[in-house]
Amino acid sequence: MEKIGVAIIGCGGIAVGKHIPNLLKDPRVEIRGIYEQLDQKRALSAIDEFRLENCTLYDSLEQMLAEDAIAIVHVCTPNSTHAKLSIQALNAGKHVMCEKPMATSTSDAIAMNEASRRSGKKLTICSNNRFREDSWTLKKLCDCDTLGTIYYAKATYLRRRGVPTWGSFMNKEVQGGGPVIDIGTHALDLALWMMSNYKPKCVFASTYNHLGRQTSEANPYGNWKSEDFTTEDFGVGLIKMEDGASVLLEASWLLNIREDKSAKVTLCGTKAGADMDRGLSVFGEQCGKVFDQDFLLNNQGISFYAPKNLYGPELEIKCWIDSIIYDTKPVVEPYQMIAVMKIIEALYQSAETGKTIYIED
Repeated sequence: MEKIGVAIIGCGGIAVGKHIPNLLKDPRVEIRGIYEQLDQKRALSAIDEFRLENCTLYDSLEQMLAEDAIAIVHVCTPNSTHAKLSIQALNAGKHVMCEKPMATSTSDAIAMNEASRRSGKKLTICSNNRFREDSWTLKKLCDCDTLGTIYYAKATYLRRRGVPTWGSFMNKEVQGGGPVIDIGTHALDLALWMMSNYKPKCVFASTYNHLGRQTSEANPYGNWKSEDFTTEDFGVGLIKMEDGASVLLEASWLLNIREDKSAKVTLCGTKAGADMDRGLSVFGEQCGKVFDQDFLLNNQGISFYAPKNLYGPELEIKCWIDSIIYDTKPVVEPYQMIAVMKIIEALYQSAETGKTIYIED
């Protein structure tokens, strides 16, 4: 089988830390192009580090997108550029995997989906937390009705001290917001995916920037200038779905809490509940007794016969390439992330106005 050509737009931390190494693990694809507008030395360094022998560093995005040998494009750039670059690649006849968030506005997210439909090319959005073992297992439990109808979910991504001080993360104009759109997106996506519910009705929310106005010697990524911190440092929102279900979303880069919670969900259903606080646990009632069931993850099997459990970014890339080769739907579909974008946008509007924001279908 001839390898499928992949190109990468943007060669920052997410491209070098996630996309390139996991694409190299899939023998069905080959990285053939990189376009890096801001720092070509960084791109040249990546080509050398990963020994990308058949990869060209392009000066022109149009030239790279015109290459017939490239079938897939991964967009790994700042949030405000996602829509423009993804649409440009789709219009050039390329399948697109775009980093989260899908865009910085609902209208841009919808335009991306329309470009995918017009071109007949696939579009997916990175949502790597779906591909963790606990997430994958919990989704199976939800799909086989173990929890019943899920009417309440808590979606949490809280960092005690975890401000990304590199790049443009703290710049509201470039990123569209702070932890809510950056990492809250992951937790919200997990909750909606587990519930199979993508019809939000309204949002009431608050955002804060108390600690961001200060500085922190304890931040693992270094200190910052308070005047550069133009996003929120913490946001919380209550989302009501059309069917009456409720979702509570919490996201922070800075919050005075005991411990971090990275992309965790708590689910409450008519048959049972579940959470990810300490691995994966399901709670319910049987034979007149309540029970807690903890799942054993990372099963290593018997020595020399251990199964190869593929999870995380490697599984994310595999499923994406599978969808192209076998012409199936991606695990992360555009309409799902449009719903996430609608909620995030409404959350910021609610926080700014102090009002409940109703979401149009």
